[in-house]
Formats: sequence, structure tokens, C-alpha cells
Amino acid sequence: MASHPGAALRLLLLVTGLRAGLFQQGEHQNLVTEDITVVEGEVAVISCRVKNNDDSVIQLLNPNRQTIYFRDVRPLKDSRFQLVNFSSNELRVSLSNVSIEDEGRYLCQLYTDPPQEAFTTITVLVPPHNLVIDVQKDTYVEGEEVEMNCTAMASKPAAAIRWFKGNKELQAGKMEVDSMEDKMFRVRSQLTLTAKREDDGTPIVCLVDHPAVKDLQTQQYLEVQYKPLVSVSVKYPQGLTREGESLELICSATAKPSPDKVKWQRLEDDLPEHVVMSGDSLVFGNLNKTDNGTYRCEASNIVGSASADYTLFVYDHPTTLPPPTTTFTTTTTTTTIPIIIPDASATTEPAVHDTWAGNETPLVVDHAVIGGVVAVVVFAMLCLLIILGRYFARHKGTYFTHEAKGADDAADADTAIINAEGGQNSCEEKKEYFI
Repeated sequence: MASHPGAALRLLLLVTGLRAGLFQQGEHQNLVTEDITVVEGEVAVISCRVKNNDDSVIQLLNPNRQTIYFRDVRPLKDSRFQLVNFSSNELRVSLSNVSIEDEGRYLCQLYTDPPQEAFTTITVLVPPHNLVIDVQKDTYVEGEEVEMNCTAMASKPAAAIRWFKGNKELQAGKMEVDSMEDKMFRVRSQLTLTAKREDDGTPIVCLVDHPAVKDLQTQQYLEVQYKPLVSVSVKYPQGLTREGESLELICSATAKPSPDKVKWQRLEDDLPEHVVMSGDSLVFGNLNKTDNGTYRCEASNIVGSASADYTLFVYDHPTTLPPPTTTFTTTTTTTTIPIIIPDASATTEPAVHDTWAGNETPLVVDHAVIGGVVAVVVFAMLCLLIILGRYFARHKGTYFTHEAKGADDAADADTAIINAEGGQNSCEEKKEYFI
């Protein structure tokens, strides 16, 4: 019985020393450790380090306060704990195949006066065990609403889910996070979109963001059915469609499922008798004006039908014109000025190209210039004739002949002139005009 008070006294002193050590820990802490985050199934390394070596004893305890290592001795029977390094400055222990049960606060103790303690916390990350996309049905029709659900099972912490269509990220709908046993979480995300024809064969990807795993994803390919998309193209001829030529129209239709058949028709009239339907093509052997009209190609499948129109207009066949010619005509007038008058038929044709002898440089005859020169020359000649006429009309010559009265009786010429002038008013005048 005498030993009981002594034992109680030693226990009291030990507890008092531990409390004193805790109060002084922040100021005189000589023991250092770090928190650890590890993925489930991997290896965690716990290190208890001493700053200033004073040959004190180091030990490591688990969250249940069971001694894992005392110096370099392992009292605990768990073989997953292995000694990595032991010295007067460090005790390093590895824990392999970590599980969620290993999570908690581990204690490093240094037997000094007063004793020192340092805690290291092990956090275990658990990646999602399963990632699944649920769809309502396998095949959708263009325009229908598609609903998908992606579920990430049993993860710690809760996973974040993102959606992608090809390389484009989509906005997710509602998300549900449910707690499970052993600190696990189940996450469920919903995606809603409208099916389009370009979505056919496109992967819808469910991607998980989680610290324990990288690039964890699953995908679901969309299968979308859609009605035909129809177009009409001309295989030949290139350019205008003229009488007597051939014409082939091709009807192209893309759809899922493929179109059942392609049908040609002529709006407001029947197809010409000489037209041949060959597969998806419509062939005209010999075009004429009666073929004018609008032709429609129609394709259909189980989703729906669609059509495309082509309006045909047949042009006249081009006529062959005679080669252009140029003639030169020289007309001589009283002024002996040569006038070059081009043939009227040549003015409607392109300019004639001539070449100098021994020279390959073409000579271009401009009919407009020639016509202008001719017009100027003719106008100048007319003006000259008018001026000369007026001049000679004003300077006409008047004279009397020797037959004037009194001239026969005159002795000499002077007397005859005087006699003629005296009798001018009473005699008959003879006048001559010269132009």
C-alpha cells in the first residue's frame, strides 16, 4: 500500500511536466513534423525530425495512441509500417497500402525535460471507383431532347463533374452530392441538350475533377436520325443551256437513315418524253424551248422528306457571223480631195487588223476617225462654195459694146465713147456676167 502514494506522485509529476511542455512548445519546440496527403493504396512516409540533437528518445504513436516505433524498435504488429531511417536527428517510418482507416493524427514524442510532442495528420484521398453515363435511349431523332446522367461513385472528397461535346465544354444541369459510409460521397450530374444532325457520331464526355485522379472520364456517342438534306447540281454543260445541247441534273441527298428513293418531277407540267431518269440523275438528250420550267428533286426517309428545285431556261443556239471585212472607196470631187468611205457593214464588226509589209506590228483602222475626217472635209467644201458664190455675185462686170448709139458717126475713139456715155440712158444695154 506504501507504494501507491509514490506511484501517484510520479504520475502527477509526469502529467505536470507534459502540460508545462505543451505551454512552452511554441517557444522552445525542438521537434518538427509535416502533414501528409496520400491516395488510397499508395505509401505514406511519416517523419519526426529533431532540430538540435541532445540524444533524447524519439517515438511515434498512431491515432489510437499505440506506439508504432520506439527509437528503432517496432512494438506494433502491423507489418505495413517499416523503418526508413533512424538517427539521433530523425525517425522516418513508411506506411504502405494506405486505407481510409489509416486516416487521423499521428504523434511524434521527444523525451526531453519537459517532453515535446508534434502531430502529423494523414489525409487519405479516395478516387471514384466507378464512372457511368446513363441515357434514356440509344437513338434520337433530330429536334428531340437528350437527357444524360453521369455518376461518380464512392469518392473522397466529393468529385466535380464536367461535360464536353467533342472539345466544347457544355453547361451541366442539376448536380446531386450524397454522403456515404466511411466519409465517402456519391456525385450525380445531369446534362440536357437538343439533338442536331451534326451531333450524330459526336462523343459526349463526362470528365471528373478530383485530387486523387487525373483525366478520369467516360463518353457516350450520340446517334441522331434526321431527314434528307437535298441539293441539285449540273454535271454538264458548263455555262448557258442552249438548244440542241445535252443536260444532266444530279440530285444529292444526305440523311440518316439513307433516303428510300429519289423522285423527279416537273412543276405544273409533266416531264418531257425525251428526258431519261438514271438513278438520282435527270438527263436531257436534246434541249429545246419546250423544256423550260422548274424541276424538283424530292427525297424521303422514315424521319421526313425534303426537296430542291432547279429552274431550266433554254437559250437560242448561237448563229455564226461572217468574218469582218473592210472596203475602201475613193471619190474625186472638183477639189480633187480623196475621201475614204468605209463600208457600212464593217462598222458593226470589230476593228480590222492589218500588218505592214515585212513588219508584224498590227495596224488598227479606226472607222470613227475616218468618218469624222470625211465630214469635216465635206463641210469645208460647202462653206468654200458659198463664199465664192457671194463674192462673184457682188463683183459682176458691166460693159457696153461698140454698137452703142453714135459710135458709128464718131471721128475717133474718144468721141465715140463720149457719144456713147451721153446716150447711155436712151440706148439698149448689153450686159455679160461671168462666174
